[in-house]
Amino acid sequence: MRGAAFLDRDGVINAEVHYLHEPEKTILLPGVAAAIREIHLHGYLVIVVTNQAGVAKGYYGESDIHAVHRRLRELLAAEGAAVDAFYFCPHHPDHTGPCCCRKPAPGMLLRAMADYNIDPALSFMVGDRLSDIGAGRAAGCRASYLVTTGYGARTVAEEDVSGVRVVPDLAAAVRDFFG
Repeated sequence: MRGAAFLDRDGVINAEVHYLHEPEKTILLPGVAAAIREIHLHGYLVIVVTNQAGVAKGYYGESDIHAVHRRLRELLAAEGAAVDAFYFCPHHPDHTGPCCCRKPAPGMLLRAMADYNIDPALSFMVGDRLSDIGAGRAAGCRASYLVTTGYGARTVAEEDVSGVRVVPDLAAAVRDFFG
């Protein structure tokens, strides 16, 4: 079994764009490619787990999500980095009913763990919302980090984050985890 870094997408890897579905609006956050390269240097997988309620709400289709992921792969490759797998939840409880994959449920992480033989006790989750932290914890990840990029600063200002590891960005989470 091996470890993985489970990363939320919007606000962690790329700049937050409300309901991002246009590849040309995809912009990597500073330091992300270097952080992903560092994760791989430690022998860890990089798995993106992202809620995409825009599909359930009819704002865009699953093909748009795949197009954004292709663009992310291109941008990362240009900087010598790569994501090993993308998982997304196209549901929203108000439109499709409950599901087991929408964070804070751990479904996407558990599916990736089964697909890639990942040990949660060796793994960590990084996100910009408490739902990301909840998914990491529910999946049994050794650590979960809330970044202050994306919606993270607002989360820290408006919600109770006691007991949550708060860091400035993905690079800081990677440095802390691998210490």
